[in-house]
Amino acid sequence: MKTRRGMVAGVAAYLVWGASPIFWKATAVIPAFEVLSWRVLSALALLLGLVALTGRGKSLRRTLSNGRTIALAVASGALLAVNWILFIWAVTEGHILEASLGYYINPLMSVALGVALLGEELRPAVRLAVGIAALGVAVMTIAGGQFPWIALSLAVTFAIYGLMKKHSDAAPPIEGLLTETATVTLPLGFYLITLLGSARSVAVDTPSTWALIPFTGVITIVPLVLFGYAAQRIPLSSVGMLQYIAPTLQLMIGVGLYGEVITTARAFGFASVWTALAIFAWDNLRSSPEAAAES
Repeated sequence: MKTRRGMVAGVAAYLVWGASPIFWKATAVIPAFEVLSWRVLSALALLLGLVALTGRGKSLRRTLSNGRTIALAVASGALLAVNWILFIWAVTEGHILEASLGYYINPLMSVALGVALLGEELRPAVRLAVGIAALGVAVMTIAGGQFPWIALSLAVTFAIYGLMKKHSDAAPPIEGLLTETATVTLPLGFYLITLLGSARSVAVDTPSTWALIPFTGVITIVPLVLFGYAAQRIPLSSVGMLQYIAPTLQLMIGVGLYGEVITTARAFGFASVWTALAIFAWDNLRSSPEAAAES
């Protein structure tokens, strides 16, 4: 039951992330760094509300009393900030396909970290799925014709973030996210104060977009809470494979809604990833405790 709930939470997180370019496109008139700043402050306010409503004050105090947990949160918060600003910039500047490539590469890095650092073992079918997905990602990367720095930066930052969530000193999902978000609130809050004080805030001067600012916290926190829940309940290699859901949706949105061009090589990579996902899903169902009990 614990693993099943983790899988459901993981799928839900990646569905939200996959559809998120639609929301971030609506904020395109605001500079990416300002969007990031409002996003962090909105997320912090929402998390403080969640902690208060769910009675997690004692748990938060325990989290803040652990030096190693705080150190992890500081590092995780920095990684999240870099990942967020890159993704927002990529989406608003018309690089949704490259962002999706980053999240295609990201699961492979998660699987590799799980095997290399955590000693996780891959079943033969999962090895086949990873191999097929790696081939597709390699074709998409090489066919790009230039170093995919956006994609690789997104992949590296979030793969390491996922690994940190597996650490024994990692805080519970909500408390951890609150601590991570708080670590970057001070510099970003100072930046916003500077913008507002000099009347250079684009968000404040754009009423139609200003209404979206509170929702930057919602679209940030909901999938991250789900991801944190999933990462602590299922193997990192499983988390890695599930992450293909988000970039596939992003790819469809980039091409279908915003007219970004998909080449033959990208189409090949898309087909490879879904083939890998089908193998992974079949193997996961076949090896589940319920399936074993019926055999």
